[in-house]
Amino acid sequence: MAGKEEAAQSSANQTITGSVERVTYHNEQNGYTVLRLLTQGHSEPVTVTGNFSSVSPGESLRLTGLWTAHPQYGDQFKALDYAVVRPATIAGIQKYLGSGLIKGVGPVTARRIVEHFGDRTLDVIESDISRLAEVKGIARKRIEMIQKTWQEQRAIKDVMVFLQSHSVSTHFAVKIFKQYGNDAISVVEKTPYRLAAEVYGIGFRTADQIARNLGMPVDAEERMRAGLQHVLLEATEEGHCYLPSPELIKRSTSALEVEDPEKLNAALEKMLNDGLLKIEEEIEEKAIYLPPLWQSERGVARRLRTLLGKPIRVDARRIEDWLDRFNTKRKIELSDEQRQAIHRAAAERVLVLTGGPGTGKTSTLRAMVALFHAMGRSVLLASPTGRAAQRLSEITGREAMTIHRLLEFDPSKMSFKRNEEWPLEADVVIVDEASMIDIILANNLLKAVHPNSQLVLVGDVDQLPSVGPGTVLKDLINSGVVPVARLTQVFRQAAESLIVQNAHRINRGEFPRLIKPGEQTSDCYFIEAEEPDEIVELIVKSVAKSMPGRFGYDPMRDIQVLAPMNRGRAGANHLNDVLQSALNPPGAGKTELTRGNRVLRAGDKVIQRVNNYKLEVFNGDVGTIEHIDLEDQMIAVRFADRLVGYDYADVLDLAHGFAVSIHKSQGSEYPAVVIPLHMQHFLMLSRNLLYTALTRAKKTVVMIGMTKAIGMAMHNLEATRRFTGLARELRG
Repeated sequence: MAGKEEAAQSSANQTITGSVERVTYHNEQNGYTVLRLLTQGHSEPVTVTGNFSSVSPGESLRLTGLWTAHPQYGDQFKALDYAVVRPATIAGIQKYLGSGLIKGVGPVTARRIVEHFGDRTLDVIESDISRLAEVKGIARKRIEMIQKTWQEQRAIKDVMVFLQSHSVSTHFAVKIFKQYGNDAISVVEKTPYRLAAEVYGIGFRTADQIARNLGMPVDAEERMRAGLQHVLLEATEEGHCYLPSPELIKRSTSALEVEDPEKLNAALEKMLNDGLLKIEEEIEEKAIYLPPLWQSERGVARRLRTLLGKPIRVDARRIEDWLDRFNTKRKIELSDEQRQAIHRAAAERVLVLTGGPGTGKTSTLRAMVALFHAMGRSVLLASPTGRAAQRLSEITGREAMTIHRLLEFDPSKMSFKRNEEWPLEADVVIVDEASMIDIILANNLLKAVHPNSQLVLVGDVDQLPSVGPGTVLKDLINSGVVPVARLTQVFRQAAESLIVQNAHRINRGEFPRLIKPGEQTSDCYFIEAEEPDEIVELIVKSVAKSMPGRFGYDPMRDIQVLAPMNRGRAGANHLNDVLQSALNPPGAGKTELTRGNRVLRAGDKVIQRVNNYKLEVFNGDVGTIEHIDLEDQMIAVRFADRLVGYDYADVLDLAHGFAVSIHKSQGSEYPAVVIPLHMQHFLMLSRNLLYTALTRAKKTVVMIGMTKAIGMAMHNLEATRRFTGLARELRG
């Protein structure tokens, strides 16, 4: 029966040829695409669906597949196979060249070239590209750029064809080619799992898909080794530094669909013997580490113990007298807690300063820095993010920088120049927003702190932990080994703020006090809404009209929407779409760039998604698109006082920033924050997530959603649990 159905389907297959008018949707991960095709016999473009490695407007395609009838969208052609052929018409050639496929050729340049060479355009580029100099406005430098890109396109063609059959997107095919050059196909065929480790953006699942398509057995040792590493790497994305051995085997059995766990255990033992993984056996359940995390925990613990082993002598009476003069001069009154913290900072080789909102961390830090300078001690100031460093500089009146800049990161070597051999030249190193520091960065920081220097880590331990693996600040405090100054007294002026009151209530596990707009004047409001679409509508109204009208906020510069997660109707991704339409709609003079189903527009608010050391832009940095150059294929983004030029190849690093996840907001402060809360977010809702969102706002918070979602966040502490061994290592 099945055979007859297959035969019938095969006989119904048709072949059509046409030119791509536009790409309506393209999924980079699986290649699923919806496009509009101009083809003979149809007065209007036809809709085509299918899996394409990549496709650009103007390209000519030969498609084999079936006509289907969609209940909502009508007749569609479902492509089962396709081939790219040369554009057949002058209009097609022009659209093809100007689609962004070739660096140095935008729509205007493409029109000039095609007007000059007509239907011979592609032959000229292929065989005698120097003739492009005949076209007005095309200089030698641009010709060289076009030639280089065209040759790269030709060189990766074989790789594209090979990978296309394994559902690998063009974006990844280009990365594979750049990594391995002419050896790309050989590497993919012989050692496909190398891709997951060596090509940024290609994970285990993509490499595994290729390997399985090439005939790799499900229980092959190479696959199980790669799978165990993949599961541990996934665990680091959840914040874990290790997994207990039973948990690792359990997760790996599921991920790899291996029936016999003993084969995984055998592969694990071999990896431990070969040093590919590390084990910590002196605990109840054996802990399995990736080597860099194992080394980092031990490195941090060893260096902290070295620092703590060198006591400092200070004159407490002189410090007390200085604090009295400081209070008088600045006309402030530091509390006993604050004064004690400053005394300890002067006398301890390492100190953690922690405290919640309104407890005076900022004024304590300001006085602390002033004291160190009065004592003649040189101070370096740093924070994990650019925005946090800028705020630290404003607080202290002295230069502050990102930790990466402090340690002088070298993109060419992907390592820091500052280390044990060339440590930081400072008597005191102070790092703010230390809750954001993961174990890898902490290890690199400690490497660069001179054994005779002091280290002060400042942060709110009750905020979300770092995006990367570890809970460094929490582990230092819980170890009982590192000196800690905890500020608990909420100052009167801060105590009048409902933002501060609710943050402390949430931290204690008490339900926050909810005030509806119009009930009374406050800095923290709650608008109840049950349906996701209603929440979205209220967010757009609040950001675009209500808050600017009532408080005078600039909707782009002053207001930040912080969502518990990216997915869902009330998630950051969908909110970005509707907020872009409301705050930065299309208009005359606003250049646009379409990539897949995303439209980037001049004036858009954007956020950096990964660290880009080459551009010195880091995960979580928020900026505004100032200009899009379709000819040179560059996007200019303004980050604070710095303009950064993005090549089209780096555009995937950017996402819209009208709404961002609460995790991405760490280390930032905004005048006003809007927080959607719905049961759709249940996977992410936790007490410290809500606490972190509230404490990002300096003046106003508006929560929009369900009280039930707030209740769920209040009762969820499990989301903060991570497998880390730093506290144990410090005590050991």
